[in-house]
Amino acid sequence: MIPKLVNRKWQVLRSENILRLGPWLSVRQECVQLPSGTEIPTWYILEFPDWINVIAITKDGHMVMEDQYRHALGETHYELVAGVVDPGETPLQAAQRELSEETGYEGGTWELYMTLSPNPTNHNNLSYTFLARGVEKRREQHQEPTEDIHVDIFTQAEVRQLLEQGEIIQALHAAPLWKYFAEHNEHNESI
Repeated sequence: MIPKLVNRKWQVLRSENILRLGPWLSVRQECVQLPSGTEIPTWYILEFPDWINVIAITKDGHMVMEDQYRHALGETHYELVAGVVDPGETPLQAAQRELSEETGYEGGTWELYMTLSPNPTNHNNLSYTFLARGVEKRREQHQEPTEDIHVDIFTQAEVRQLLEQGEIIQALHAAPLWKYFAEHNEHNESI
């Protein structure tokens, strides 16, 4: 039997916003006290908006993927459709908007598939992954000027092969894909 978790919350003694970089990132510095009484005088929290990812499956069972250059690594990799939840949007609305804008695929049935913390040590946001089944191409991509996204349509077996070969390295994309393939293996569904 798995024991019930006890939330051992830290007490915030002081908190100060020390940096704001537009809507994408701000940094908060806190002085905190642990339940043991130990104080940590400087703890940084990176404040981001919530993020979304979409495992999009077409009517014929293929997966809609993207490839993008990621400047921090200096490399191009395969990814899920992903984006930021804008103010006033629900995560589902953001996911549907991003899929339509980035790929032109729309429709289908949608479910919240997985919620992850990018880094619970110092990030305050969540990443919501949606599973969209039965999507279809209804329009052309509508990329922002800062985006250079190529759409790739793969069989499910090809996406699994990309995972196994380390070609999908974004952790918040790989984790829900591994879950998907664990739940939809050869014994349950044809991939």
